[in-house]
Amino acid sequence: MAKAKFKQKCGVCKENWVVITYREYPICVDCHMKQIFSEEITDKKFKFLDIDKKYYKNSRFLRNIRRSYLMYKELTDKQIEAFKKAVKEMKSKK
Repeated sequence: MAKAKFKQKCGVCKENWVVITYREYPICVDCHMKQIFSEEITDKKFKFLDIDKKYYKNSRFLRNIRRSYLMYKELTDKQIEAFKKAVKEMKSKK
């Protein structure tokens, strides 16, 4: 069953409209990009997170994983695997 989607103003800037589903925090792409690129990734183990910004702009999933790393400074094996798989699929489409 498809989830219902609706529009809501961005929770950060209160200017842009965002299409979200139930239980998602409304944040526009611009505000999300500012948040995830506020810090540099210094750990060599997580250098795979340094990909082109166009992939982050197109995928909320990738932005959420990078934000998780910035918050907790750690990612699970499943998050790493899913991130790499998603990037590989996005690169193969183009």
